[in-house]
Amino acid sequence: MYALTYDGTTARVDPEYPTPQPASGEALVQVLLAGICSTDLEILRGYAGFSGVLGHEFIGVVVTCIDQPDLVGQRVAGEINIGCGECTFCVRSIREHCLRRQVVGIRARDGVFAQFVALPIANLHVVPENVPDESAVFTEPLAAALRVLEQVDIQPADRIAVIGAGRLGQLVARSLAGAGAELVAVGRQMTSRNLTLLRSAGIATAARGSLPHGWADVVVDCTGSPAGFADALDLVRSQGTIVLKSTYHSAAEVDMSRVVVDEIQVIGSRCGPFDAALEALASGQVDPRPLIEATYPLAQGLEALDYAARSGVLKVLLQP
Repeated sequence: MYALTYDGTTARVDPEYPTPQPASGEALVQVLLAGICSTDLEILRGYAGFSGVLGHEFIGVVVTCIDQPDLVGQRVAGEINIGCGECTFCVRSIREHCLRRQVVGIRARDGVFAQFVALPIANLHVVPENVPDESAVFTEPLAAALRVLEQVDIQPADRIAVIGAGRLGQLVARSLAGAGAELVAVGRQMTSRNLTLLRSAGIATAARGSLPHGWADVVVDCTGSPAGFADALDLVRSQGTIVLKSTYHSAAEVDMSRVVVDEIQVIGSRCGPFDAALEALASGQVDPRPLIEATYPLAQGLEALDYAARSGVLKVLLQP
C-alpha cells in the first residue's frame, strides 16, 4: 500500500509499505481522508522521536473486522491512544494516560497517512450518516478542543480568550462559542485571514496586545510557543485559569513567580471526547469545513507537508 513515512530523519512516500494485519480485537480500516496536524509537522522537527507511518486524524471505512463483523462498511473515526489494558490508568478507562500507551502516528504505532490502518475496535466511533467526510476528518482535533469544556467549569459571566488562530485555535474558539461566556480570539493582526475567518463565524477577535492586562477569567493557549504562554500570563486575571492546548518542541521559560503570586491555575489539555465531537458535527454546532485549504493525493504527501508548514495555512487533507 501507499504510505507517508518518517524514519527519524526523512519523510517519504513508500508505494510498497506492508498493509497492516489486524490483531485480535482490531479492525482494518480503509482511510478515506486524513488531516495534517501541527503535531505531524513537529514530529518532522524531532518531537516525540517517532518513526513509522505519520498521521492521526482521519475518517475511514471498516473493511475487515472478524470480532465485530457488523462494523464492516461503517464509516469510522478513531481515538489515537492505545492502552496496555493492565496499568492503573487503563483499569480506570483512562487509556490516554496509559503508562505504556501507543499513540497512532506519534508513538510506537503506525499512523493514518496510508491507504489502510489497523486499530482496536474499542478506539473506533461510527460516524453519523449526515456528517460528510470533509467534516468527519476533524473529529479527533475537535474532540481535543472540546476537552477544555470538560476541564474548566465555564460560567456565563466569564471572559474567555483563545490565543492563536491557527488549526487548533480555530476549533477551540468554535467549540467555546456555545458556552455562553464572552469569547475573544486573539491573533497577531486584526487583518489576518485567520482572524477574518473567525469573525465570519460570529466570533469576536482582537489583535495581540490589545486586551487589558488581566482581562480574562480563562485563557486557552493554542500557539505552541513560549510567546503565547507569556501572552496568556498577561491576559489572565489573578486566580484565573490558563489551559495549554499545544505541545512545545523546545523548552520554554515560564515566569512561575507570577503563577504562584497570582494563584493562577495552569491546566494541560490533550485528547478529548469523540462522542461529543461527532454530536457537534452532526448537529451543525461546529462546521470545520471552511478551514480546509487544500486536498492532496497521498502520492503527493511530501508536497502536502510542505504546504501545511507554510505560515498561516490551516487544514491540509490527504486522500489515499
